[in-house]
Amino acid sequence: MEPRITIQTEQYQAPELSIVIPSYNERANIPVLVERLGHVLKGVAWEAIVVDDDSPDGTSAVAKAIGAVNPHVRCIRRIGRRGLSGACIEGILSSSAPIVAVMDADLQHDESLLPQMLAAIRGGAELVVGSRYVEGGTTGDGLSSWRRWGSETATALAKKLLKVNFNDPMSGFFMILRDKVEGVAPKIAREGFKVLLDIVASMPEPLKTVEIPFTFRERLEGESKLDSLVTAEYLGLLVSKFTGGVLPVRFLMFATVGASGVFIHLSTFLTCQKVFDFGFEWAQFAAVMVAMTWNFLLNNQLTYRDKRLRGFALLVGLVSFYVVCSVGTVASVGVGSWINGFQPAAWVASLAGALLSAVFNYAASSVVTWRK
Repeated sequence: MEPRITIQTEQYQAPELSIVIPSYNERANIPVLVERLGHVLKGVAWEAIVVDDDSPDGTSAVAKAIGAVNPHVRCIRRIGRRGLSGACIEGILSSSAPIVAVMDADLQHDESLLPQMLAAIRGGAELVVGSRYVEGGTTGDGLSSWRRWGSETATALAKKLLKVNFNDPMSGFFMILRDKVEGVAPKIAREGFKVLLDIVASMPEPLKTVEIPFTFRERLEGESKLDSLVTAEYLGLLVSKFTGGVLPVRFLMFATVGASGVFIHLSTFLTCQKVFDFGFEWAQFAAVMVAMTWNFLLNNQLTYRDKRLRGFALLVGLVSFYVVCSVGTVASVGVGSWINGFQPAAWVASLAGALLSAVFNYAASSVVTWRK
């Protein structure tokens, strides 16, 4: 029997618009943003959903304190989960409003455009993007010259490879019909920063899209959460979507780290032999250990950044990674030798063993080393 739900409509108006605000260490910005939203959304039934990744500065406590006196605000505090894309999707799926917007907590997005974006949705658009790359829009002082170049290059790649039909798929400021996101939510990666691109690339049909120009503001409080590792995540997302999601983003990053480990292995091996005059066995052993350590540390920073190990857990994780990779190496040799017995080209057997090792190491390390 379905539970009976009673709503006192004279006291409560369901929101038409939910603004999802992913946050991490933004306690100084949340009160300012909420106040600004109240000014620009007068006459609109709205709510702000602050999705906080357990910020050590107490962002969630500030958001909840505001929510205790302001019915427009609520907060989701995520424990053991990290990542802007995951936070956005979790916030969107928690909403019952038919329209959802996503904007940063750092005040770099222009909240005064929300009524114009809402009007476009009401007028028939399915997606409205705050765009820096249409006439009237600009990156302003919000991006360094390096990040501006990276954003423009990433945008060009997305438009070419994924056939995106608008100018700023890298934007983090957009409004969309919630049911459109609901339909593709299982396909969207929880790691990474480019949630709009992921949503659009997951759609079976292009959305009716409107772009509204805006200027990306300079951050006033806190510091940017983006770093150079985001580039690798983004490229992984492009490849994953280009292959129809067959290859998960995290596996692609894991494999990329493994490929870099091959170079580290060979460099260490040659150095040990040529510089330190090691015999083959000791040079090989040193190369294997250095390459595994390199792979672990880089995976901890990049592939599993949302589950990053620190302190004593880092040492325990390193030991478990050694064990996982050792088992994977044994399996690789065994399978490669078995296939080689059928007398194909030797490189085919070697490649098959390497692929098995990569898949095994990825699956096992996800469960054993970065299990939380």
